[in-house]
Amino acid sequence: MDRTIAMLVIGLVFGGGIGFVIAAGNGVTLDGHDHDAHGGEMAQGMEHAHDDMLSLEDDGTAPELAVELIKDPASGWNLHLLVKNFVFTPENASQPHVSGEGHAHVYVNGAKISRLYGEWMHIASLPEGASVKVTLNANDHRVLAVGDQPLEAIVSAP
Repeated sequence: MDRTIAMLVIGLVFGGGIGFVIAAGNGVTLDGHDHDAHGGEMAQGMEHAHDDMLSLEDDGTAPELAVELIKDPASGWNLHLLVKNFVFTPENASQPHVSGEGHAHVYVNGAKISRLYGEWMHIASLPEGASVKVTLNANDHRVLAVGDQPLEAIVSAP
């Protein structure tokens, strides 16, 4: 019986490690995306570049974004997105662009920490003076822009 449990534990450890190595070798990352240019979303002919921008006309219907960073009374911070002309559509993430809908990406000190599918997000902790940037993104993850200015808002933690 003791040998069976030991073999099970060894199998789980090595199997998990091998699984991570195979996944990493095939372009799968822990952010939930397949970044392999020959598989996943790319194979379906859909561009999926996080750095590309989708420029919208400044005709009064373009989305608008502002953010607030509010100290949570219990712990951490609450990030509040104030959007206009924009609807969060998590069910359409990684799908083709539809005008006026999408999601947000949240960055702390330049590192992406999350996608956001609504107006509120709790951030457990932030270093003093941390820069929190939020971008509005199309369903296909391109950063929305008005003209050549990305729809983003940046706030610093006190």
